[in-house]
Amino acid sequence: MAPVAVEQQQRAAPLEKNGPQDTKITLTPSHLKFINSQLQNLEPQQILQWAILTFPRLYQSTAFGLTGLVTIDMISKLQPQYAVAHPIELIFVDTLHHFKETLDLVERLKTRYPSALLHIYTPENCDTVEGFNRLYGERLWETDEATYDFLVKVEPIQRAYEELGVRATLTGRRKSQGGKRGDLDIVEVEEYTGLIKINPLANWSFKEVHDYMKANNVPYNALLDRGYRSVGDWHSTAPVGEGEDERAGRWKGKAKTECGIHETSKFAKFLAAKKAGQEQEVTA
Repeated sequence: MAPVAVEQQQRAAPLEKNGPQDTKITLTPSHLKFINSQLQNLEPQQILQWAILTFPRLYQSTAFGLTGLVTIDMISKLQPQYAVAHPIELIFVDTLHHFKETLDLVERLKTRYPSALLHIYTPENCDTVEGFNRLYGERLWETDEATYDFLVKVEPIQRAYEELGVRATLTGRRKSQGGKRGDLDIVEVEEYTGLIKINPLANWSFKEVHDYMKANNVPYNALLDRGYRSVGDWHSTAPVGEGEDERAGRWKGKAKTECGIHETSKFAKFLAAKKAGQEQEVTA
């Protein structure tokens, strides 16, 4: 198979002001409530078809977890209905701290889904862990976790959204993952940016996701066979024990359950506070 088209740190063409790409999508609370009530009982494939037909500038942001992998496979099977072989482009944030198994999976996916255009973003101004350490010091996640999350996850994904002109994105979040995701809607509007997020498998259980993967021979992260269920950076991910939530292995022993990618309002406040602190230092 031909290799997938990969664009590392792609610089997208500027959006045409007042043109079709610059169209802002607005959903009122009542409209959003109506949409979610209509989508609630649909299968993920139907939700994906609806999203593709409804939203311009629709992408899939993924770290290639189980749900994201199932979503990619489902989209690949919609191909005959669309002029483009794989109608949704992918965005992957390489934090530079992924497991080797995660990066190996990315390479296997390029072969399995050669028509899926993949945009890879790394932390700004560095594309190796050595370069990151030179800029910010070693083990930043231990000394300043909020800054680490912003640098390796929040800033790169927000840069991707801006450069690619993303108006809506598919995510791999599900209610059954526990934590703050327990009351997840299928369609959400991000408070700070207005970005529309679609969670097509929001109502699926881990078993349903796993059964689909087995039935369709979907490539997956080798760490799953070692007790991991949700895989993030190597330093903050552990296997999950019997009876624990699917994401219990992330930041084990901490109250934290999210990395910040889905908490942009929180990080907007974080940046504002940091800027205020810097201004006070300059004044002093």
